Amino acid sequence: MKIRYIPALIILFLVLPAVLLRFYPDRLAQDQAAVDLSIEQAFAGKISEVTVSGSGVVLAVLSDDLKDSRHQRFIVRLDSKLTLLIVHNIDLAPRIDTLRVGDIVTFRGEYVWNAQGGLLHWTHHDPAGRRDHGWISHAGRLYQ
Repeated sequence: MKIRYIPALIILFLVLPAVLLRFYPDRLAQDQAAVDLSIEQAFAGKISEVTVSGSGVVLAVLSDDLKDSRHQRFIVRLDSKLTLLIVHNIDLAPRIDTLRVGDIVTFRGEYVWNAQGGLLHWTHHDPAGRRDHGWISHAGRLYQ
């Protein structure tokens, strides 16, 4: 392979995952769910601080938590009937202004166990680069 193609290949491998995540987040969530611990397994095992992916129907849109770093809060019901409180940091990622009860969201973030089904946070990029990047997909738009 000629040396002049190496920069193009490096750019391709750096840009391709971002492009795929932007245009196919739902598909990537399904593929990643097979690798990650499932939310149901984490709940059953009372396991916290694990990266999970999934999707659910919005049951309730709660008021924003404006204390310290601001978070948008909403509850989703998974296909397994578990409920999950999602706390989405709106200081680091855009707020989902169009979110309504009944909407479907796909997500990736860090799961924290609780008896009500669990909490999901880190649904955004990590500015320090120490964690997996999380995201929420809603109505064809990616929030990270």
